[in-house]
Amino acid sequence: MMDHIFRTASAILTEGPICDHCMGRLFAKLSTGLTNGQRGAAVKLALAMEADHTKRETSDDSLLQDLAPSSVHARKSLGQDILQGRCWVCNGLFEQLDQWADLVVDALAGYEFDTFLIGTRPSGLLLENEEILWAESGTQWAEPLKTEMNREVGRRLEKRLGKQADLNRPHITALLDIAKDDVELEVRSLYIFGRYRKLIRGIPQTRWPCRECRGKGCLRCNFTGRMYPESVDELIRPEVIKVAGAKDTVFHGAGREDIDALMLGDGRPFIVEAVQPLKRHIDLTRLQHRINRYAAGKVEVLGLKYVEHPAVEAIKQAKADKVYRLRVTFSAKISEESLISALDIIVRAPIMQSTPTRVAHRRADLVRERKVHYTDLEKLSPDGLSATIVLGCQGGLYVKELVSGDEGRTKPNLAENLDVEAKITELDVIKIEGIII
Repeated sequence: MMDHIFRTASAILTEGPICDHCMGRLFAKLSTGLTNGQRGAAVKLALAMEADHTKRETSDDSLLQDLAPSSVHARKSLGQDILQGRCWVCNGLFEQLDQWADLVVDALAGYEFDTFLIGTRPSGLLLENEEILWAESGTQWAEPLKTEMNREVGRRLEKRLGKQADLNRPHITALLDIAKDDVELEVRSLYIFGRYRKLIRGIPQTRWPCRECRGKGCLRCNFTGRMYPESVDELIRPEVIKVAGAKDTVFHGAGREDIDALMLGDGRPFIVEAVQPLKRHIDLTRLQHRINRYAAGKVEVLGLKYVEHPAVEAIKQAKADKVYRLRVTFSAKISEESLISALDIIVRAPIMQSTPTRVAHRRADLVRERKVHYTDLEKLSPDGLSATIVLGCQGGLYVKELVSGDEGRTKPNLAENLDVEAKITELDVIKIEGIII
């Protein structure tokens, strides 16, 4: 084994000066508890001692050739020009570890974080040199240059910053761009879960670009670029950006209610993602108060807490049941008995819904089966022309079409059961069940 290590190291030395780090990296998997710099220095020292011993034993180059056929020049030159000068593999990169650590510290100024990770983007020349090194050595024990660079700069930062490197979910990743002599930061988003109540009608859940100009600004949107002047997202966003020092936010809702619907009860689950935040340790109670003050009378948030990225998929994929309060009008007078009977039919039968006409432009034309769990007639007007109904149903059911029938695209439906035209004039979501984060 030792002779094989000596032969490998000797062959590499014939290529030119090589630093301890690059020499040691060839044997990174052979021992533990050492840095590559220590490994390389040890290999060079052992090789020099072995060469000196051979010279003392004999001056016959043929015997030296027998020990290492490709290493005569390297052994004779140890301690001379071949070990001097800049490393031909890394071009002196590992002499600059402290300088790279300085660049990272400067780049991180102003960011609040607990964990970090170092990444390296080697230049084309370094990658080419490493390919030559591995091909010439034929070693099976090496590790990539960027792995050592990440580790060595990371160790220095742990000591200087008092923070831990994290390979799995770092708050910030600092990417060392060797060719550009620069550091790029990848800042992990901050995720805040909560529930929102929408207290007024006429605002969508998220930003809605103008259909005509797609956000550029035109006569239709009064050059705002938006279909609606504000949204739940935009009423929550400003305070999150201020408190977290974020570049932007992304809103993730557990489904959505119609623009003309209220979201009442204990609210709809959502996650606001703060993009590239400067601050990560936020007083969420204070943030909640600030949002509710800013959006007073329109939107209210409650129950804010920190979550991780997987929670976004969890709320988007959750199958939540809904409870609605419907205010329905009829084209002719109906009796309480007929209405109760009609409601009983939609509870007992599965609801088959083709994609509603109003959303056909953005959703596939499918037939979906849904279930109404229960109904409760809260009030029928004295003239029999309107009613207030509470309805609990499976998530994904189009409630407006359940009432109107959508020209027969939903069956059974309330209008058909009553043999009159029926439509919802006001819709409130009063409960979303089954989502726990």
